Amino acid sequence: MGPSSIGKTTTAQRLADALGWPFSEGDTFHPPANIAKMSKGIPLNDDDRAPWLELIRAFIDDEAAAGRNVIITCSALKRRYRDTLRAAKADVRFVELIADRAVVAERMARRTGHFMPASLLDSQFDTLEDLGEGEPGIQITVDVPPDEVVARAIKGLGLEQRARERETSRT
Repeated sequence: MGPSSIGKTTTAQRLADALGWPFSEGDTFHPPANIAKMSKGIPLNDDDRAPWLELIRAFIDDEAAAGRNVIITCSALKRRYRDTLRAAKADVRFVELIADRAVVAERMARRTGHFMPASLLDSQFDTLEDLGEGEPGIQITVDVPPDEVVARAIKGLGLEQRARERETSRT
C-alpha cells in the first residue's frame, strides 16, 4: 500500500515470486469511470473508491475460498479503505511502503504508460493515513534496492520459512 509510484507493483511482484503466491495489480479493478477521472487529473473521492475496494475485497474472498494466498497492490490510503479490505474472509495484512514525497515525485516523472498523472501525487499524500495501531501490517522505507525492500517485507511479516521453502523448491 502507499501512493502511486512508491514501488507497490515492483515490490508486490517480487514478493509474490519469493513466496510462490499469485500477484494481482489492484489498478486493474478500477472501473473505467475511475480511470477516466484520474487520467484527466481529477482525484478520486471516497464514493469513487468504494466500488473499487469492494471488487478487491471480493477478489481476496474468492482467492481465500480457493485456498490461495495472494499478493495484491492497492493504494489503501485511508484506514477505512483498509477496513473494507480487512473485511475479506482472509488474513489480510498490509505492507506500507514509505518514501519522501520528492523521491516518489521523481519516480512518477520517470514512469510511462500509466493513467495516473503526476498532478495527482499531492492529493495522494494528502489523503494518506499511515498504518495505525491495531492494523495488521508493517511499514517499510523504500530507501534501498527492491530486493532489500522485499527481504524486509518477508522478515517483517514473519514469512522467512515460506520464502526458504519456495527457494528450495526452485532448486
